[in-house]
Amino acid sequence: MGLLKTKQKPEPAAAAVQTGREASHPFWPVSGYTPLSGGDAKLYEAIREAVPLVDAALTKIVRLAGGFRVECGDPASQRELERFCREVKVGAGGRGLETFLGEYLDSLLTYGNAVGEIVLSKDRRAVAGLYNASLSGLQVRAGKTPFDAQVCVRRGAELQPVKMPQLVMFTALSPPPSGIKGESVLKSLPFVTSILLKIFDATGKNFDRVGNVRFAVTYKPGSDMDRAYAKERAQQIAREWSQGMSAGGRGQVRDFVSVGDVDIKVIGADNQILDTQVPVRQMLEQIIAKLSIPPFLLGLNWSTTERMSKQQADILTSELEYYRRLLTPVLMRVCRTFLRLRGCPCEPVVKWNTINLQDEVESAKARLYNAQAEQLERQNG
Repeated sequence: MGLLKTKQKPEPAAAAVQTGREASHPFWPVSGYTPLSGGDAKLYEAIREAVPLVDAALTKIVRLAGGFRVECGDPASQRELERFCREVKVGAGGRGLETFLGEYLDSLLTYGNAVGEIVLSKDRRAVAGLYNASLSGLQVRAGKTPFDAQVCVRRGAELQPVKMPQLVMFTALSPPPSGIKGESVLKSLPFVTSILLKIFDATGKNFDRVGNVRFAVTYKPGSDMDRAYAKERAQQIAREWSQGMSAGGRGQVRDFVSVGDVDIKVIGADNQILDTQVPVRQMLEQIIAKLSIPPFLLGLNWSTTERMSKQQADILTSELEYYRRLLTPVLMRVCRTFLRLRGCPCEPVVKWNTINLQDEVESAKARLYNAQAEQLERQNG
């Protein structure tokens, strides 16, 4: 039985990551370089953390844009390619090409730039994994031609170009003319977000002041005898009132009994909290218009019609198609590198899944109507 046992092939060890961050020096040359992660990166991260609607919208875009299949002409290589797409290592704990693509698109939307790397094994004969680089330790400059971008890594006090640029993927979102660095989808939202956060902060403070009910107990002495002992009676009333309120906090019902002219009012009962529904909706409309996400996908019960919701879904579909066009070259490079290392000359083809079921239903209805019209035309000669 020992002769039938096959020795398992050891998994190739991964080589060092080129775009990994190392210890930096406070003085480094910046001439001719464009940092991929500037001072606005922390601002965009704070916006996503402070406004759940923004974070939910970007997360939904990433999830809706996924779903693809990569094909090649060789059946044997096709099986290996499908296995690679499912099981390739991504970072420290991720698996699958879709996981890598989701993180890549998330960085592209948040910061306007994304950098990924194909990590080879030490023997340079296989793909060991995929790595999404942090933009804080990278900078980019123009290459030898206007069509090239050179990614550089900070090494101590110097910026050095990566040694194998063919393994590094860089994507910029809507860069300006003749520019290198892209722009985040959150670029025009800091001002709107600041107003929204001011409203939320003021609302919280108002409820902290008015919502947590406070009482004003006023004792008005009547006769001269009452005025002579006003201080002692006020202290007694305050003590009894405090004990009664404390007993209520423990679940006990305790009445407050007093003699004389005692007036009890709720502090802030006459004041009215400002209605924030209209300004909050105005700010949210600006955010949703920028992110191109239909309100009903984010749990906002705004009045809309069926026709309007369909148009909003079509707009979202066009946005997702645009992001897919940006991601297709990244997928092509990863899969092409995998096939070339296996000695397969086939060219990979990326086929994206249909974004939603509504498009398939409408397409099926159109084909049905065309077939029925063609059949009637044949019957009528």
